[in-house]
Amino acid sequence: MTTTPPDTPGRPPRADWQAYHVFYAASTRPFLLECARPLVAELTGDGLLERWFFINYWLEGPHIRLRLRPSSPRAAAEVTERATRAVSGFLRRRPALYEVKDGFLAELYNTLFELEYPGGERDRYTDAAGRMVLRPNNSFSPEPYEREYGKYGGPAGVELAEWHFQRSSELVVDAAAGMNLHLRTVLLGVAAQLMMTMSGCLLEGEAALLEFLDRYHEFWNSAFSGTNFTAQDGYDRAYRSMDAALPRRFQEIRRAVAVPAPERLPGFLRGWAQHCLELRERVTALATGGDLVFRSWDGARDLHVTEPAQALPMLASPYMHMTNNRLSVSVRDEAYLSYVLGRALREPSAGAEAAARGQATAARPAPTAAS
Repeated sequence: MTTTPPDTPGRPPRADWQAYHVFYAASTRPFLLECARPLVAELTGDGLLERWFFINYWLEGPHIRLRLRPSSPRAAAEVTERATRAVSGFLRRRPALYEVKDGFLAELYNTLFELEYPGGERDRYTDAAGRMVLRPNNSFSPEPYEREYGKYGGPAGVELAEWHFQRSSELVVDAAAGMNLHLRTVLLGVAAQLMMTMSGCLLEGEAALLEFLDRYHEFWNSAFSGTNFTAQDGYDRAYRSMDAALPRRFQEIRRAVAVPAPERLPGFLRGWAQHCLELRERVTALATGGDLVFRSWDGARDLHVTEPAQALPMLASPYMHMTNNRLSVSVRDEAYLSYVLGRALREPSAGAEAAARGQATAARPAPTAAS
């Protein structure tokens, strides 16, 4: 179901969402900082934009899906004109040089394609050999915006998701501007802390949190079973070799959000925790009000969910995945990070052991510049 929900009685008509698929086979950072961020700031400053967000996607090749909701129907044409000008200008100035034709990424995208499009609906995306057709690199086009009502709980749930997605998008753009996310260790460290913050805010109680992290890990690990895109082997070794401060940091985040006391967290996590706590309140209100209607996995029936304890983990999973998606964290890394978080919470002593190892390492003589 992808129809636009009706306008609220007594409220001025709202503009339809605009969606632009920007095929850019490179780091998303230049597009986000040099195109999306100034475009959104300009449109917002001129009173033309109600909401926005972006996701990364793989169908027909790696691309960014930029979604813009004009502030009114009258603003729609101006938003279209400015967005078209901004995106086309960026692609001329900063074209992506990598082409996805073969190798690991092409294989990954075809695996995703086979998993997500198992039936006849894939025909319009395939060539004569049954392989996914790739759109030209450094191209873009306006496309329909299809809301995922079944996943997010119906019209009210999608409206909430869109509000949350803007905050998630802003968080990632700010992180891209101020952090070295191009370094894998930094990216995974940031992603893990955001995951810990969100899951800890949305899920009350240690048992519920650990069950969620276990199921999240199992889903992403098993979804790609039979491929080499996730790998359980080496998890234990990687965990044991982790920086001494990380397990301790995860436990500190958990304690802070359990109170909740987001003011105890560092700046970028503090704002995220405050947002996620408000998100929990909004999900709770929709559930208890009977406004969340999901679709069963087999698509056969509607699921009316009125218990927050059931609705929150159902929504926490896609919420968390989409933030990782915006960070360009792979599904393999999501499987690993959820394993790490669960283990860090289960083994407080592991944090102490890691700290001891870190202190011992710090006590060793520092290497000279020539070593």
